[in-house]
Amino acid sequence: MRKKPLGCLTISGVVTALLTILVVVGIGLVHGGALFSPGELNAKAGAVLGGVSSHADLGSNCAACHTAFWQTARMADRCVVCHADVVAQWQSPSTLHGNLQKNNPGMTCRSCHPDHHGQLASLTDFSKANISHDTFGYALTAHQRQSDGSPFVCNTCHANGYTRFDQTVCKTCHRQVKAVFMQSHLLAYGENCLACHDGVDSYGHTFNHDNVAFQLTGKHTQANCGGCHAGARTIADLKATRQDCAACHIKNDPHSSRLGIDCGSCHTSAGWTPATFNHDLASFKLTGKHINTPCTSCHTDNVFKGTPSDCFSCHAKDDAHNGQLGNDCSACHTTSGWLPSTFDHNLASFKLTGKHTSIPCTSCHINNVFIGTPSDCFSCHAKDDAHRSRFGTSCGACHSTNGWLPATFDHALSGFPLTGAHAGLACTQCHINNVFTPLSSACAACHANPAFHAGLFSGSPCDQCHNTSAWIPASYDGPHPGGCDGNCIHHEGASCRDCHTVNLMTATCTKCHDGNNPGGN
Repeated sequence: MRKKPLGCLTISGVVTALLTILVVVGIGLVHGGALFSPGELNAKAGAVLGGVSSHADLGSNCAACHTAFWQTARMADRCVVCHADVVAQWQSPSTLHGNLQKNNPGMTCRSCHPDHHGQLASLTDFSKANISHDTFGYALTAHQRQSDGSPFVCNTCHANGYTRFDQTVCKTCHRQVKAVFMQSHLLAYGENCLACHDGVDSYGHTFNHDNVAFQLTGKHTQANCGGCHAGARTIADLKATRQDCAACHIKNDPHSSRLGIDCGSCHTSAGWTPATFNHDLASFKLTGKHINTPCTSCHTDNVFKGTPSDCFSCHAKDDAHNGQLGNDCSACHTTSGWLPSTFDHNLASFKLTGKHTSIPCTSCHINNVFIGTPSDCFSCHAKDDAHRSRFGTSCGACHSTNGWLPATFDHALSGFPLTGAHAGLACTQCHINNVFTPLSSACAACHANPAFHAGLFSGSPCDQCHNTSAWIPASYDGPHPGGCDGNCIHHEGASCRDCHTVNLMTATCTKCHDGNNPGGN
């Protein structure tokens, strides 16, 4: 038995199908795409592009946007014929359409801009678009949900279009949440919200000052931002805020800049007090017991500039010497304490040398009297004088500060200089029994007239013939007794012994003169 063919494949079925296709195509050619239109086009008037101000102005010209399936052009190609600015945006990812193209491969214009939903329906729908809002310089991190818990949608902020943003939206929205804060915030930083805020609250209420160079500690953590960032209108302004103490606190400086403007050298952010001061920064360094001295002991009435730095200005009341040693305390004392003390006697007119350097001060400075202390030896050493003043009171003429012995005496200072054989004599040969004064300087005091002079030269000084080098040779240049003229020119150069061969009392002329020549040789 033969099977019957399907009804659609019968001659009548095929003819009917072809007729139907021809009718549909015919109507489509005659009435355009009206046959397939899902609804009315958007009629909101905008900028005039391609001679029309809205899609509704296209009327039944479906081909203005739609292409046939056999054409290579697509609807997106039709869109940019009118919306040429979109092509320019595609070149920059920072623009809306450039961002969409970069982050949504394969997306077409219709993905975000559907039509045929009525004359007043929106032409933009981002529900299926992947938009990286960070690319526009403002992240949506802090704008996930509104204060009522509802999620943010694009037109929450972009009520008047997505290609621009009116910052009054920020003020309007945030005033509803924090009216008092917004009033002071706008006064402090101005109304350009985007100049500082980036949507991730980099400089919002969660900003951590520890992440920047100037960290907030102590009472700075309670300070109002505008107090330091006064007049700031941009991030650059915030970063340019001065970080030195004086920038904020110079107006509160009770020292009137007398201590400079580096508040941090004495104060901390914990408070103005207690305060410390590094005195090493001043010309007067604190050492020893000065370190623990209260500031007010030297800086009375909180006066710092001009405070005297000499010891006596503070310690005059403590001067046990009653000014007798002058007012330079540091010449003897140190900041470690009044005792032990030292005095550089080389600074005085009387220098200490030898054994004087180890003598207690009170040995010379009786009853701590310093001014007017005698500087001559005898004032201190009269009790030690073994000579009982026979040598006078100038101990230094013989003795030195190294000790009483050895001692030296410059006889030239006595008026009787020692010369010749006198220089080698022992002192006791002249100074019998250590008698030194008074003592005659005449030769006869030590040297008696010898017998061979026969008394001829009694009363005459020895040095008339002799000198201190030795008794002999001796010379005599005076009158001769017995008529012999000692000044005769013929006797010049003759010695005493030439005539006085036996003794000084007798002379032998005939040694040189015979009887035939009494007047010459």
